[in-house]
Amino acid sequence: MTLKYLITGATGGLGKQVLNYFTANVPLSEFAVASSSAANKSIFENCGIAFRHVNYDDPQSLEAGLRDVENLLFVSTGDKHRGEQHANVIEAAKNAEVKHIWYTSLAFGGFQDTSKAPVMQDHLLTERLLKESGLTYTSIREGVYAECFTIFLDWYAERSGTITLPADGEVAYTSRAELGEATARIMINGGYENQVVLFTAGETITAREIVDIINETTDRQIKLDLVSREECLRAWMRDPRDKPREHFEMIATVWDEIVRGALRTTHPLLREILGREPTKPRDFVRRLLEEDRNYVFPY
Repeated sequence: MTLKYLITGATGGLGKQVLNYFTANVPLSEFAVASSSAANKSIFENCGIAFRHVNYDDPQSLEAGLRDVENLLFVSTGDKHRGEQHANVIEAAKNAEVKHIWYTSLAFGGFQDTSKAPVMQDHLLTERLLKESGLTYTSIREGVYAECFTIFLDWYAERSGTITLPADGEVAYTSRAELGEATARIMINGGYENQVVLFTAGETITAREIVDIINETTDRQIKLDLVSREECLRAWMRDPRDKPREHFEMIATVWDEIVRGALRTTHPLLREILGREPTKPRDFVRRLLEEDRNYVFPY
């Protein structure tokens, strides 16, 4: 029996939002969820949602799980072996004759393939593999989650005095819930065959503007200090949370890309798919901090 939609990553931040929209708007008989954890089977089936066990590291589970699927929501992983895992998914989808893959990529570089951000390289590889596979696909370059602004600023509630960064620049931070809804809607509506599309908020915001919002909404007096990359890394390494250097080098490389304008591109497609204006980054950040003055993205 053909399954119209299979949603991977349904327990993750983006996939959960996609599933929420499907559950509210699509008959349960038309979709199923997939997870690498068999323990999730009863959780979903108790809600009336069909379950398939799919492990990106296991080609056999992939081919069994993707059998008779028309539309596959292919949620990218955060694993260090992501490139190999994604290649496994594409090969299995080809063997299973999946009709359309909807891949969740990232918005670094906008529509360009020139981003040097390490986090973007596996996405560019996956898009290339999709193009070469002969499968029908749509790569959705999802805007950077607005919820993650605290990571980019290395902001945490106990911090006082100064936020130290190696640079500042514009970022089109986008609501994860709106990205999930739009991803579900575009799958259901169809189209965009063999295209890269971009989902972003309609405006950008800078770190300095976010610091102003932090101060306005939490009654703090935080200052932004822009220093050299190495000086910034040294300051970050004094972090009392005991984060590894690799974590801070990752943030620094993101700022390298922001300075080059890699996260500045905005596009109206998210508004068109949602049928309304996406939440502006400044409004989203303000709302988060008004709800919880000590808000920090959990990671």
